[in-house]
Amino acid sequence: MNAFSATVLLSLAAVCFSGCASPQPSEQILRKHLTLYASFDHGLDADYAAGDKQLYGTAHRAKPQLGKPGLPEGDAIQVAKGEGRFGDALRFTKKSDAIVYFKGAKNFDYQATNWNGSFSFWLKLDPDNDLEPGYCDPVQVAAGNWANGVFFAEFSKDETPRHFRFALRPLLPIWNPNNVGWEKIPAKERPMVQIEKTPFSREVWTHVVFTFNNANTGEKNGIGKLFLNGESVGEFRDWDLSVNWQPENILLNIGVFYVGLFDDFALFNRALTDNEVKMIYRQENGLHGILSR
Repeated sequence: MNAFSATVLLSLAAVCFSGCASPQPSEQILRKHLTLYASFDHGLDADYAAGDKQLYGTAHRAKPQLGKPGLPEGDAIQVAKGEGRFGDALRFTKKSDAIVYFKGAKNFDYQATNWNGSFSFWLKLDPDNDLEPGYCDPVQVAAGNWANGVFFAEFSKDETPRHFRFALRPLLPIWNPNNVGWEKIPAKERPMVQIEKTPFSREVWTHVVFTFNNANTGEKNGIGKLFLNGESVGEFRDWDLSVNWQPENILLNIGVFYVGLFDDFALFNRALTDNEVKMIYRQENGLHGILSR
């Protein structure tokens, strides 16, 4: 290589080092563990999926087997053009039985032993003025019978202001051995993080992440954490977080009785660290910015 060629290569390397949008090591790790990402900016289907990319809709929440690709009939769920945290979003206009969902097989990377994972999404609503009475689950994950386990992020039904929660209910005999109502169990004795004062607003988007460690170990070492706007706001630990699911039956339900905007939905096959949650929250273009690099 002559001196001129070496100089050109060094110059190009310097330019790329200072200006090329190459992924950082931490971004590469996120990409490696991402199993589902839906920006809703390029249609309804997921931008990336380890399993089925299609978003399914049904007007009959209790009969998800009736779901078909696309939004359900009616105006309860719409695409909100240009109103998302990044680009487009989903708008849930009223409380109804209509829901949308992704199929969980491979997209949720279910593991029968030592299972870990994370959810990330954005919400925009005023819970006390937009939501109708009763429970509301922006995200709800199950595989049929709830006695076999269920994940959910929910707004409570009775309190004012509405509480926000992340719960991972394992097998029924584990969390409810006395078979009493969910609300009759003291909050601190449930596998749940509950936030009474929340940042949710019609004017500003709120970033939600929940993570879980050590599910399906058969031991009381399970941990769940909730993050809002990049900050850890609570956790539960020392639970046996065992569920009994068949991967092909898992449904990732979005917008159960929800009213508001929903955007940038992502799943990872391990628990994100505090710094990784902050990095996602601070992305100017959302996770799409990381994927496109």
